[in-house]
Amino acid sequence: MEAIYIIKNGKPEIAFERRKINLSPLKNDEVSIEVEAFGLNFADVVARLGMYRDCPPLPTVVGYEVVGRIIGKGEEVQHVNMGDRVVAFTIFGGYATHVNTNAKAVVKIPDDYNTGKALALAVQYCTAYYASHIATNVLEKETVLIQAAAGGVGTALTQLCKLKGCKIYGTAGSEEKLQYLKKQGVDYPINYRKQDFSNEIKEKVDVVFDSIGGKSFKKGLNLLNYGGRMVAFGAASQLEAGNFFKKVKFGLSFGFYHPAMFIMNSKTLAGVNMLKIGIHKPDILQYCMQNVVKLAEDGKIDPYVGQMFPVEKLNEAHTALENRATKGKVGVYW
Repeated sequence: MEAIYIIKNGKPEIAFERRKINLSPLKNDEVSIEVEAFGLNFADVVARLGMYRDCPPLPTVVGYEVVGRIIGKGEEVQHVNMGDRVVAFTIFGGYATHVNTNAKAVVKIPDDYNTGKALALAVQYCTAYYASHIATNVLEKETVLIQAAAGGVGTALTQLCKLKGCKIYGTAGSEEKLQYLKKQGVDYPINYRKQDFSNEIKEKVDVVFDSIGGKSFKKGLNLLNYGGRMVAFGAASQLEAGNFFKKVKFGLSFGFYHPAMFIMNSKTLAGVNMLKIGIHKPDILQYCMQNVVKLAEDGKIDPYVGQMFPVEKLNEAHTALENRATKGKVGVYW
């Protein structure tokens, strides 16, 4: 059994080290999984750079989702069996050949379901489902803005909102990605490198999904209609804050808000962190996972896999994700 550890913060070439591991004894509510592939998420990049507060002390193994087969199960586990192929949400530890995780974070998938698509269901689609169905309930034919719409969560949000007939504005950083957004169903793709989305959108929107933070958050909030909802689930632009003063400037760029402004305009601000949901609300995580897997099996959503890398090219995969050179889901296979 092996895992990829973060041993120091910095570029992938100095950050990662492959080591032997031994799994801890299996708890009654856990399953043990032999991993065929694990997913990458932007939080992994932030953790590698030493900017993720929830990351355990180094050396540590990150990773929030795996696909594989169950090779062990606790006495309390009933809904999956030995040998089942599953997708699992992991509370760290995913960059490994074997992992133990709470059984409530595990859902059975068909043997022939695409590995990369399955990986996307755990974090990206669960985040999108929680954001659009629980943190707020997107209603039929509402107008929404999805930041970083070509990413994994952005793609998932686009597909989930299209199921409700929404009008969608989506931002991305290249002409290639704009074409991708059109194929995914975004009605008004916006190149944020060339256009200011707050000027391009000429109407108020009902829901803004923001994974960028900073000025993007502030501008999105100003676009909200009465009864509008802002759902924040990341702060990708923090990577541009390379020193203390830039970090302070980044923090201030969100703006300052008083509850009265939300009350008077009947607006809502919600934050989403699926790691916290997985730790503290495992039943809600299971609910999200079961729903997105069912939607996938019914053909109502179709995760897009940008690229699957062999584990030997983990550094390359991380660099591509950090540079926003990817679309959809990025995964690594053993």
